[in-house]
Amino acid sequence: MTQHDRLLIIDFGSQVTQLIARRLRELNVYCEIHPYNKVDDSFLKGFAPKAVILSGGPDSVTRAGSPRAPEALWSLGVPVLGICYGQQTMMQQLGGLVESGHGTAEFGRAFLTPTADSLSILDGWFADGKEQVWMSHGDHVSRIAPGFTVYGTSPNAPFAVTADVSRNFYAVQFHPEVHHTPKGAKLYENFVRLAGFSGDWTMDAYREQAIAAIRSQVGDKKVICALSGGVDSSVTAILIHEAIGDQLTCVFVDHGLLRLGEA
Repeated sequence: MTQHDRLLIIDFGSQVTQLIARRLRELNVYCEIHPYNKVDDSFLKGFAPKAVILSGGPDSVTRAGSPRAPEALWSLGVPVLGICYGQQTMMQQLGGLVESGHGTAEFGRAFLTPTADSLSILDGWFADGKEQVWMSHGDHVSRIAPGFTVYGTSPNAPFAVTADVSRNFYAVQFHPEVHHTPKGAKLYENFVRLAGFSGDWTMDAYREQAIAAIRSQVGDKKVICALSGGVDSSVTAILIHEAIGDQLTCVFVDHGLLRLGEA
């Protein structure tokens, strides 16, 4: 199978982590989502990402035992983008401070304004002096980590965009993956460009590689596929059938609890 540069998304439990992957795949970047508790130092070494994104999440960085990024990440030498909770754990782990309360929670639309300095991941932003973003956070960064500079603020988030450009660490309090942040896709485009991705991955090519891998693994054997009718099992069945044809038998159980005519 063709090897592509890989971007790792470390998932802290956000409801919209899959949207991050979608935005990246639209940019022809190969990425994988892995939960934070499965990504340790040895995993990072084996995965060898060209860049890493830290997702949002429902927990609080201020809670003892709350999720963290692996310590090896900070010395990996690749660009890192922290989003919402990802920003907060980045700040906390690198010497900043995150606090709860104090009237700085934001849920919904907010407007970001830039500082005097420019930042490469925000290229194409602020044509009108401010940009709409989508916030969803209760905690807030009250002190940025050493080496970081503020590049964007919102009314309730004075550290809405921060970065340590020398180490290629970037952090945003808002969610650029949702459509409520109109220029969010541009931010991801800027990030993967500075990380050096060539955009050589496509879903069509991945599909062909998956079919070839299935055909090679199965050989002349038979396969049974449990088919519920959902997206996962349906896509699986289609790919296997394209790979091995009549060697596949799909099994669907009509248990009587589906919607009328759905079976």
